Amino acid sequence: MKIKNQKSKILFSVSVAESCTAGGIGWALTTYPGSSGFFKGGIIAYSNEVKNKFLKVSAETLEKEGAVSEKVAKLMAENVRKIMKTTYGVSVTGIAGPDGGTKEKPVGTVWFAVAAPGKTFTEKKLFSGTRKVIREKTVKHAIKMLELWSKFPLITSIDLDLTLGEG
Repeated sequence: MKIKNQKSKILFSVSVAESCTAGGIGWALTTYPGSSGFFKGGIIAYSNEVKNKFLKVSAETLEKEGAVSEKVAKLMAENVRKIMKTTYGVSVTGIAGPDGGTKEKPVGTVWFAVAAPGKTFTEKKLFSGTRKVIREKTVKHAIKMLELWSKFPLITSIDLDLTLGEG
């Protein structure tokens, strides 16, 4: 695992923009000893108003694409990265349920994005289970994506026993 170079200088930093996980990714990242060296913080953007005001996702984009969309996840990750001045920005936006799903976007639909220097990676997942299970799967997958693109083995280093509350 390498987050520091030989002179103990941090090699990268991370920020998060979370909707359906409401801070779960930030919580999970900070369970790692030494996380204060790479984790800068996050924005819990549960409402469209917060996505618009703090993450600079336009009202037009939210209306046209919907909050749970690739474009919104991408903008959330890119903008939190800029706002926090980090190497990586991670975002999630989804429908954890039990309500809120539609035929086009059923409960369990989650869009992920990791904004890295020069490129943003997105992915859509459809999870099943209770609200608690969907949120836990979302947190774990977001961290897996961060691991993949940053080459930093977080999940293999810590036991993510997520207890995000009852169902």
